Amino acid sequence: MEPERKRSGSTLKKGRKRRLIPSKVVGAAEATRSHWDLEEKQQPIAKKARLSTVLFAENCEVTHGQLCELLKYAVLGKSSFPKPSWCQLFHQNHLKNVVVFILQGLSQLHFYKFYLEFGFLRKAFKHKFRMPPPSSDFLADIIGLQKKQIIGNLPKAMEGSLPFASSKVSINLQKDPIIQKYGFKKVGLTRCLLTKEEMKTYHFPLQGFLDCENFVPTKCNGSVTDNSPLFGLDCEMCLTSKGRELTRISLVAEGGGCVMDELVKPDNKIVDYLTSFSGITKKILNPVTTKLKDVQRRLKILLPPDAVLVGHSLDLDLRALKMIHPYVIDTSLLYVREQGRRFKLKFLAKAILGKDIQCPDRLGHDATEDARTTLELARYFLKYGPKKIAELNLEALFSYQESQEPRNTAEGVQRLNTSVLECLDSVGQKLLFLTQEADASALSSSKNCQTIKCLSNKEVLEQARVEIPLFPFSIVQFSFEPFSPNLTQEMNKRIKIKWTEMSTVYAGPFNKNCNLSALKRLFKSFGPVQLMTLVLETHQPHLCIQYEVLEAAQLAIESLDGVLVEGSCIKVQRPVTELTLDCDTLVNELEQDSENRGTIYLSGVSETFKEHLLQHCSIFLGLEAMILPKDLKSGKQKGYCFLRFKTFGSAQRALNILTGKDWKLRGRHALTPRHLHAWLRGLARESRLPGVRVIPPSSEQEAWQMLNVDHPKIAAWHWGRKIEKLYHNLCPGTLCLILLPGTKRVQVNPRLLHLPDK
Repeated sequence: MEPERKRSGSTLKKGRKRRLIPSKVVGAAEATRSHWDLEEKQQPIAKKARLSTVLFAENCEVTHGQLCELLKYAVLGKSSFPKPSWCQLFHQNHLKNVVVFILQGLSQLHFYKFYLEFGFLRKAFKHKFRMPPPSSDFLADIIGLQKKQIIGNLPKAMEGSLPFASSKVSINLQKDPIIQKYGFKKVGLTRCLLTKEEMKTYHFPLQGFLDCENFVPTKCNGSVTDNSPLFGLDCEMCLTSKGRELTRISLVAEGGGCVMDELVKPDNKIVDYLTSFSGITKKILNPVTTKLKDVQRRLKILLPPDAVLVGHSLDLDLRALKMIHPYVIDTSLLYVREQGRRFKLKFLAKAILGKDIQCPDRLGHDATEDARTTLELARYFLKYGPKKIAELNLEALFSYQESQEPRNTAEGVQRLNTSVLECLDSVGQKLLFLTQEADASALSSSKNCQTIKCLSNKEVLEQARVEIPLFPFSIVQFSFEPFSPNLTQEMNKRIKIKWTEMSTVYAGPFNKNCNLSALKRLFKSFGPVQLMTLVLETHQPHLCIQYEVLEAAQLAIESLDGVLVEGSCIKVQRPVTELTLDCDTLVNELEQDSENRGTIYLSGVSETFKEHLLQHCSIFLGLEAMILPKDLKSGKQKGYCFLRFKTFGSAQRALNILTGKDWKLRGRHALTPRHLHAWLRGLARESRLPGVRVIPPSSEQEAWQMLNVDHPKIAAWHWGRKIEKLYHNLCPGTLCLILLPGTKRVQVNPRLLHLPDK
């Protein structure tokens, strides 16, 4: 695999029961779920193992267990082990080697403190993530040795019965996406309904939308309560000359009875019956006379005013019906997953209800069975609550099912808990571990591990050049003296102050009679403002604007410095302090960071921007991800976003369009990746008056006077160059990861960089 630079150039109320409708009634990351499949179809002719970038748009922390998932999948592939739950490694069979470099004692703090010195790491490594603080044996965690994470007893549902007893497993429920969305307590029906904003996001048909002009409303406009009736809905479609059209509809009442099951003849010529999915054939559909308008009429009669429709990827069903309904529960979103992905209905039926549906020996899906299943899933969620669902550990079960079907359940559990060493042993290979004598780890004494202990980092480097080509999997550990706790605290403080000052601008001079409100609107147009103050210490007024993101400050400087504003030619600049002296250089290098290239920053985006962009997606070729930050307290969307594209050229073209006269947005190329925002938020808030000098502790003053190879700044530059040379000696087809785990003693935020592009 080639590095990225070479390819371009060479996270029910108690009370009365809900009203049931009797059985006899008178009368599918925004395209994230399909993106992986699409990406697989658009593979280049020359296949090379690579890591998907789309999945990393929002996530900025990778756990030790998730890293272990990737390493095991890299060794054995999907035929023997489930795919990682957090990322996609394409063309794993083209992977030749895995090399993990560990810079023990260094952390994310070191990376950004000495960002300019780590030139190779920031430019060559496209994917960068935070990691949790290391445990007592970090290495054993990432290869699955320490306390083999037993999934425990698989839920009884996997064995065929309802999972009334949860599995006895130690799971961090706090991080489960279901808990994060719904909390631990049981919820009522109304809490499970999709909001109007969510319906917009997931492309449900809504009144007033251009693509829903001819859609028919169900006339269900009553007041919905936790006692409102549920109806399971499922539709089957075929492909016609005009696209997908309805061929069958099934509606199931909460009592379990099917109140509507109709075959429907499309209005246009059928080009594909999609029999393998729908079960519909030409012979079945030939005598049918029911049309879409007949179904719409019946549904409007059948559904009571407060009816709640339940389905799986229900937006597709409603679009096939060409109907608008305001109250919906979508089980693909109710049982929420990370990264916008969704569980399949077949999986949820087995894992939650213990039932098999969509069996391969049947021709197509049974729409009534699917509708009834979605209804049962919604009722189960309401009855047992989010905590019960989270305890089932659905993500682990899904990974288990995705793997090659084991002979029995016990074998599946054992495979999920296999360490990297056992994976290598199963294919007759060994792991190479290069480290210093003083660094103890359970890995050193493990079976199937070739450990070479050295006296110094220099010797580790020399041995790595010789030994890495001989092993399919290598861990090379360098050891560095970490910052002391006091120095770590001081460095964290300085980093926070530095980024605050870099995101602050002074603008002026302005006339004393200037329109202050207009000036505030002008500067807010570049991005979210944390603080704006009027400076009156000068002969003429100035403004001090502290922005939330670095891009906004840089955009204000680039747009207004030297420009005539309110009758004055103003200067827009950052405060000059000892922490911002190298700001211009740092901004330039941040823009060239491999993680930022191909990403653009936009300010002035409205709540409908996402919808508008998707409607015009054909002109934004190569768009991979859209990041719309939200306010942590109110949950409202902020007025800026980041768009990530496959190439720098695609990003530049999009930037030209979006900042043009039609869109009228302000924007530039990105400077700060998502993990940096998350890390800075985690640091204690620090502020100081610009220009006031921070006096370093005496111990550090002495260290700065001794500019030798042991100084952290010099060591960062020196070893960055050494690792660069070692990296370039790796053979093509190598998955390379660099870990900066920090230390347990200091408890600093660690750093992960990985590059499967060699």
